[in-house]
Amino acid sequence: MSQLMIFGAGYSGRAIAKSLQDSMVRVCGTTRSAEQADKLRSLGITPFIFDGETLDGAIRSELSTVTHLVQSIAPGRTGDPPMRLCGGDLKSLMPQLEWVAYLSTVGVYGNHDGAWVDEETPCKPVSARSLERVEAEQAWTKAADDAFVPLCILRLSGIYGPGRNGFMNLEKGTARRLIKQDQVFNRIRVEDIGAASAFLVSRNASGIFNVTDDEPAPPQDVVTFAAELMGIEPPPEQSFETAELSPMARSFYGENKRVSNGKLRDMGFSFRFPDYRASLRQLWESGAWKDEWTFI
Repeated sequence: MSQLMIFGAGYSGRAIAKSLQDSMVRVCGTTRSAEQADKLRSLGITPFIFDGETLDGAIRSELSTVTHLVQSIAPGRTGDPPMRLCGGDLKSLMPQLEWVAYLSTVGVYGNHDGAWVDEETPCKPVSARSLERVEAEQAWTKAADDAFVPLCILRLSGIYGPGRNGFMNLEKGTARRLIKQDQVFNRIRVEDIGAASAFLVSRNASGIFNVTDDEPAPPQDVVTFAAELMGIEPPPEQSFETAELSPMARSFYGENKRVSNGKLRDMGFSFRFPDYRASLRQLWESGAWKDEWTFI
């Protein structure tokens, strides 16, 4: 019987859980707070409190029967939390493990001055957080190989969907139209992360996969389109060079690339939301843009 554990059942993890609930006899996920645990339980996800530092007896007992694992917790300076706690030996905690997914980021590719990248492109991370992701990918690859378990590394682009989107920013008055010459970003609807995960599980797949939309686009275009759907004026354009930004926000603009999803498509996967226009229109017209606990 298939049992799923999601380390870090946050926004993407919940979408994955929903996509896999029909194919798993039990779906569990970790969170840091009792409040979030109650919300997970309402979605049919059995919650476990995990602080990233210790695995209590309840989690260890659950892991002993887990067959499928999704790791969504970001690494830090001390490395990847689940990997650190198992010492790289996956079967020591999960003797019945059959399949693993590690959620990474397209940030591992670094900057390519707007050129296209795919899964064969060498990683050249720019930021410290992307370097930590590369190190985590390498650790999970070795651990999965040692355990003879297939591993899918999902490199995700900018995640958005219900409750986390440009409409929310426009409504709060925090949206900005920053202009940087030739800058583009890829994006991905959170539901497509879930669907891609279910697709890969169904094929017992392994390897690296870019989970991203078809159309890398300038960020200001996305803001403008969202404002048009809302029937409001978009915020004024601002030059990136002179805008006041946090170091983290500015660092995102230091990476400019177009990320291909051809590998997943060639396997037969179809994205439900392949571009931001169709996706934002659906979010707005359905009203789902307001609630991040609604995956449609």
